Amino acid sequence: MLYRVGNIAVAGLALGLAYLPTTTPAQAENILRFANMGDAATLDPYALNSQVTLLAGIQMHDALVMRDPEMKKVPGLATSWESIDPLTWQFNLRKDVKFHNGNAFTADDVIFSIKRAQAETSQMKGYLNTITEVRKLDDHTVQLVTDKPNPILLDQLINIFMMDKEWSEEHNVTEPQNFKDNQETYAVRHTNGTGAFKLESREPDVKTVLVRNPDWWGNEIYKHNIDKVVWTPIANDATRVAALLSGEVDLLTDPPIQDLNRLGRHDALKVEKTPQIRTIFYGFDVRSEELRNSSVKGTNPFKDVRVRKAFYHAIDIEAIKRAVMRGLSAPAGMVIEPPINGYRAEWDKNRLPYSPEKGKELLAEAGYPQGFEVQLDCPNNRYQNDEAICQATVGMLQKIGIKANLNSQPKTQHFPLITGKGTDFYLLGWGIPTMDSGFIFDYLMHSDGSWNAGGYGTPELDAKIEAIRGIVDAEKRNQMIHEIWTQIQADVPYLPLHHQMIAWAMKKGLDIPIEPNNMPRFYWAKLDG
Repeated sequence: MLYRVGNIAVAGLALGLAYLPTTTPAQAENILRFANMGDAATLDPYALNSQVTLLAGIQMHDALVMRDPEMKKVPGLATSWESIDPLTWQFNLRKDVKFHNGNAFTADDVIFSIKRAQAETSQMKGYLNTITEVRKLDDHTVQLVTDKPNPILLDQLINIFMMDKEWSEEHNVTEPQNFKDNQETYAVRHTNGTGAFKLESREPDVKTVLVRNPDWWGNEIYKHNIDKVVWTPIANDATRVAALLSGEVDLLTDPPIQDLNRLGRHDALKVEKTPQIRTIFYGFDVRSEELRNSSVKGTNPFKDVRVRKAFYHAIDIEAIKRAVMRGLSAPAGMVIEPPINGYRAEWDKNRLPYSPEKGKELLAEAGYPQGFEVQLDCPNNRYQNDEAICQATVGMLQKIGIKANLNSQPKTQHFPLITGKGTDFYLLGWGIPTMDSGFIFDYLMHSDGSWNAGGYGTPELDAKIEAIRGIVDAEKRNQMIHEIWTQIQADVPYLPLHHQMIAWAMKKGLDIPIEPNNMPRFYWAKLDG
């Protein structure tokens, strides 16, 4: 089966930016000033499987396969690909591509990058769990060999950014950063990709400056005219909005929900919205013999599904939608959303009803008639109104006798609790770049999943998750996906809250395709006027 996708012209992609004049109009730079509430936690492209980290990486790196604004697969560093046999894919690489330091991109870099992304410290290895070998046919042709037929391999490659083998060896970063142990390496603060923008300067949590790569292979395809991007993380909602209103910032991808109407009415601004491929939910530790921060000693109440369902019944999701999310959310009954393969609308609509009475009844049946105390770990700068969601939950849980002690902190402290499996009860959001349930199964439902903080899973469920990686027959594969979701829905290892909606606020001279994965790509941008 041969996949050949010709050069694409991205039409209608305009991002208006403010001219910051220098000495003459001819020397003026088009500078996009971008702000959001949280910075990338690292620049190592394989150290952390996090949307904000990927957002940074995708500006400076390229993958073999990429997506267009409509989420369709298009050529990246591979101009075409072909399935040679059920276990072998062949990729024809772009010629004359250079890394930012001038090194040539070749098949050796593909081999190195995939092996590096499969390393023990890589959080991206779940994308590559079927690849057993990378073969070099010549400098611009590689073959990927899998241990079983993989129907979603191309989708999995989209977030595997290619790195420079020579540069990585020179700077002693042939292995990914060990993020959960807070390891510091050269790749944490420096990059050398083939992407549309080069890293000019990096001050974590303060400012990152990117400059146009004049030698990027995609400049004739994606005719952006952005010379520089200044990315400033601004944690405080009011400060972030003030920066947009004053003209100090051109684009916010996470404007506070409570300010959207005001921003939309502003003469110089506009707000665009779309459903996001991300669901927000709570996770429980269902494996430990005793919780870390709880009044219950000698046992783990979350091992009992009745306790998990009691928490579920305590959540008034419509109140959260109305009062916290200001209507900018869709209550969820699954932890995936449309259009992900495996999604079932009937499950999504039939979430457990809000009923504190039922919650108290289930707690009593489980042996906790007076409830208990537990810590709720929550980020305060990652998802829309994340801390406010957790604060509302604390009050709701009180109605069934649960005292939830809120531990709210920045995502740089919150995520290591999850990847380090050091939390009892926590808020998390999950997007699915592969558009397939297998992705969330590998990371959150498999016993060894790197983001499976609660330790959910059984040998039988693990076997099914591993089996779908190699089932090519769509009907047979989807039947097994349905079986896995049926088990998950019954077990309630995660408490679904809502599917997030995206709102971007920007100056009216700015137009940029608003992606359902909430990752603006600045090479799709063009200055208007």
